[in-house]
Amino acid sequence: MQQAVDTLTIQTRGQGLHEFTNAVRQFVTNCDVATGLLTIYVRHTSCSLLIQENADGDVKTDLLGFFARPVPEGMDWLVHTTEGPDDMPAHIKAALTQTSISIPVVDGAPVFGTWQGIYLFEHRKRPHGREVVLHIIGDR
Repeated sequence: MQQAVDTLTIQTRGQGLHEFTNAVRQFVTNCDVATGLLTIYVRHTSCSLLIQENADGDVKTDLLGFFARPVPEGMDWLVHTTEGPDDMPAHIKAALTQTSISIPVVDGAPVFGTWQGIYLFEHRKRPHGREVVLHIIGDR
């Protein structure tokens, strides 16, 4: 049994889905694990992680539109507004999604479906450098 850990910094351009599937694949390849489990964890409270379709860009557009409806900016009842009108809505969106994802590793590769990619879902309007921790455990 072996383990490896790495941290990626993903530069966002503001709200949106930022794919990093290739970096995940490269990490797994470099770790020389044939069978195991990959955990991906984002170290922030105003963004999240998604496995989502990566073939049609309209999916990203529709997801942004969807999350803007139940959690819009400008909810005047919010108390946590110190960092701007998008801050608390970003925390709520992160709470509704996930900050950690586990992916099986088989035959030395993460098991993604044909059209699946891994995304950092940035919920804040301004650009950020987001840290994503990759941890793999398994056998050669």
